[in-house]
Amino acid sequence: MAVDYAVIVVYLAGMLGMGWWGMRRAKSKSEFLVAGRRLGPWMYSGTMAAIVLGGASTIGGVGLGYKYGLSGAWMVFAIGLGLLALSIFFSARIARLKVYTVSEMLDLRYGGKAGIITGVVMWAYTLMLAVTSTIAYATIFDVLFDMNRTVAIILGGSIVVAYSALGGMWSITLTDMVQFVVKTVGVLLLLLPIAVVKAGGFAQMKAQLPNEYFAPLGIGGETIFTYVLIYTFGMLIGQDIWQRVFTARTDKVARWGGTVAGTYCLAYALAGAVIGTAAKVLYPKLGNADDAFATIVKDELPMGVRGLVLAAALAAVMSTSSGALIACATVANNDIWSRLRGAVSGGDDPHDEVKGNRAFILIMGVAVICIAIALNNVIEALTVAYNLLVAGLLVPILGGLLWKRGTVYGALAGVVVGGGAVIALMAKYSILATEPIYYGLLASFAAYVIVSLCTRPTDEAILANWRERLAGLPGAEAEAPAEPAAVPS
Repeated sequence: MAVDYAVIVVYLAGMLGMGWWGMRRAKSKSEFLVAGRRLGPWMYSGTMAAIVLGGASTIGGVGLGYKYGLSGAWMVFAIGLGLLALSIFFSARIARLKVYTVSEMLDLRYGGKAGIITGVVMWAYTLMLAVTSTIAYATIFDVLFDMNRTVAIILGGSIVVAYSALGGMWSITLTDMVQFVVKTVGVLLLLLPIAVVKAGGFAQMKAQLPNEYFAPLGIGGETIFTYVLIYTFGMLIGQDIWQRVFTARTDKVARWGGTVAGTYCLAYALAGAVIGTAAKVLYPKLGNADDAFATIVKDELPMGVRGLVLAAALAAVMSTSSGALIACATVANNDIWSRLRGAVSGGDDPHDEVKGNRAFILIMGVAVICIAIALNNVIEALTVAYNLLVAGLLVPILGGLLWKRGTVYGALAGVVVGGGAVIALMAKYSILATEPIYYGLLASFAAYVIVSLCTRPTDEAILANWRERLAGLPGAEAEAPAEPAAVPS
């Protein structure tokens, strides 16, 4: 394992080195939180694909393939569909708003008053997303070093917190590009063909497994619908995803770069399902389907290649973890703490915004590591996060983008009723039940529409400013564009 260890150590050292390099560039709030809004198409596509394809997509995707066959691709497939929908229909308008958070977008659209409440819901989602990614370090480091779970979480989490706090979005962008390349080589170009060959090829796989393993809908129509409802719609509104959209140099980069990333996700989904199916042939009696990835890597790959593929899994986890962490810190600082501090100080409280955001990354990072150590069930934590996000914020956000008659009170009602309903229903039915997200989303929609129609329409001046920002008109209030020098592609 010495060569494999060396590959992992070099990879982790490189992540920290890029964090140090990013610190030299992150001199302003814009540079620290959204990479100066200067990413070109190639870098934007790579980083967007990296953040949405995390440990759940890699280790969990292979596990679903092991359990259900090719139809196990549907979870990651739903993520790709969501990214495609966001990129094609909404990303250009989102990029033109020149904001930092989803709550700022809601304040622009509805005229304020929604920021703190929506910020709390988004903060809870990003926090749990970061936690679930951090928990996954235990699986990878256990395979590599037979490491204690708590030590593994602290080690992996500390590296992510370190490079994220040093350079903010610049560090995360640079590390994500490396992670994208490592994932592509490790999973698509190495593990996928090796797994298929070791299993005897597709003909042998079909001969040894039931026909359901090769049925496109074998996982079940209700499960597929739930994946689409949670993950596809979740991609449309998550702060971690929007914050990457804000990094695009232009609205065209956001649209086409995201489309490329979404298409890549579809290929990654199928690859994970095929690898899992091959693992089922090789190891038909694994106690836990999520062990399929680590088992096939540990037992079937040659020295050196094994280290690279495990680095790919580590890259998948780190990219999602760092993206969720900076999103969580951004929401906590800009949507919650800054508003509370402004209310107390009367709005006149000058401070170093880069240092403030860096401090919040450290604080949130420590909280994430502590919660990850305390929790064991990744799927339940991820389900809670997405249920809160979709039931609480989907309707107010899409309503604001698509329906002129929506009001701030309707948005608040949608957040409170949808979020409250999904929490109550999870307590009644169970966290993993499908009813909470179905009924919670319907409750949010009903509250949003009814309250909006029963309250005064949004002031026309607010809507006019909103339309100008969406259109990216020169007269609209927006940040000055970053200097054109050294623009990455």
